[in-house]
Amino acid sequence: MSINRHNNRTGSFASGPVFSCRNVVLLFVDGLGVGSSKNNPTLTYDGTLFNFQETTAQWKSIDATLGAPGIPQSATGQTSLLTGVNAQAKLGRHATGFPGPHLREIIKEHSVLKQLTDAGKSARFINAFRPLFWEISEERKWTLSTTTIATLAADLPFFSLDDLTAELSVYQEFTNQDLIDKGFNVPLWTPEHAGRVLARNCQKYDFSLYEFFKTDHAGHSMDREYCEDILGKLDLFISSFLSATPSDTLVLLTSDHGNIEDCSIKTHTTNLIPLMCWGDDAEIALSQIGSLTDIVPLILSAV
Repeated sequence: MSINRHNNRTGSFASGPVFSCRNVVLLFVDGLGVGSSKNNPTLTYDGTLFNFQETTAQWKSIDATLGAPGIPQSATGQTSLLTGVNAQAKLGRHATGFPGPHLREIIKEHSVLKQLTDAGKSARFINAFRPLFWEISEERKWTLSTTTIATLAADLPFFSLDDLTAELSVYQEFTNQDLIDKGFNVPLWTPEHAGRVLARNCQKYDFSLYEFFKTDHAGHSMDREYCEDILGKLDLFISSFLSATPSDTLVLLTSDHGNIEDCSIKTHTTNLIPLMCWGDDAEIALSQIGSLTDIVPLILSAV
């Protein structure tokens, strides 16, 4: 059902379905596809959340290729995810790695974080950054990840490891073991504790974004045991987060391309990717999204 609704927090009108949610969280899990391969660790890891033959979550498969030939890649996929603009169509191809100049211009103008802050909403990228980030030039920062550029475009602050220690933020490797191995004095968290920290902080904002990319690293490794370990920890983390999140929060989880679901190849895959939804508005959200470019318009409508 599509009707006009009044947004009480902005006084503006938007066309679209009626959402009852208080806020929205987007969990971006890099390199997670839906596959049926015999070499698919999502079917055999110790958990069921990402086993799409058994999961109890509300979910659907969506398109990550967006009409471009070849295998989906990170720069274009993440740009499309975080802007609602078909970056693959703009470039006429898939682009790997960090966004180049053309993609950066799209993110600068259409970042979901920028669009929300421009509309007077509170929005944050929840991930914590290491001290090195503050040592590099502003020009260099604009050449980093899509999530970093999306935050810079909104002129929003970044979280530090001090914020992480104060439990105001979560690192991309949510147990902090990677940081400890590098010599940083931060607490070691269980996945469950990290999930609760994330849940608590996401309630502070109209929109929160969290990025996890070790799934993509694991998929490239072709090491099935490693992939299953990463999926198991991620399952515990997300499950704990969901248990601590009220039902009037709309939670979306999706990816930019497939990878970890097929350990027989080192590259990304052309598989469909999952869109997983939780909360009172989950069914409405699922009905509105068919590809990566539909997610930002839905967030803008729901927040």
